[in-house]
Amino acid sequence: MSHPFTVSLIAWHDGEPLLRSVREAVFIREQGVPAELEWDGSDEGCRHALALSHQGVAIGCGRMLANGHIGRIAVLPAWRKKKVGTAIMEALLDYARAHDYKQVDVDAQTHAIPFYRSFGFAEQGKQFMDAGLPHIKMFLKLSDPPYRRSGGVDTLRHLLLEVS
Repeated sequence: MSHPFTVSLIAWHDGEPLLRSVREAVFIREQGVPAELEWDGSDEGCRHALALSHQGVAIGCGRMLANGHIGRIAVLPAWRKKKVGTAIMEALLDYARAHDYKQVDVDAQTHAIPFYRSFGFAEQGKQFMDAGLPHIKMFLKLSDPPYRRSGGVDTLRHLLLEVS
């Protein structure tokens, strides 16, 4: 099924105004996060996922730090429940796997725990407050898809034949 949006992985300097627009709308205006906490100085060193509508409007974003910490997942209200957040997470997780990360983590807002669980993340530790909002640390161990572990395309073809 085709989505009415695209997700691209970009550097901060390539998409700063668009990334800022989504995060300001969601975190600063909607959730009341102070600007000085939102703009933590880490964006330059991150890989960012940017979701754009087919009209070119920024509708969602997320980032991954060099240490595998995923955060700042944000989707504009009108685009929620339309798989934008899922596509952002899939792009960031694909990037992590392609760059041989063994594990990634998130500081999940507690209302988003089921979303992160759907990707296989598991909670660790106790709930904590960040920017006045309840969070919990969640981790996901990454493994190669079966076709990358051994045999390449032939193994993938074999797996597809087993499924069909």
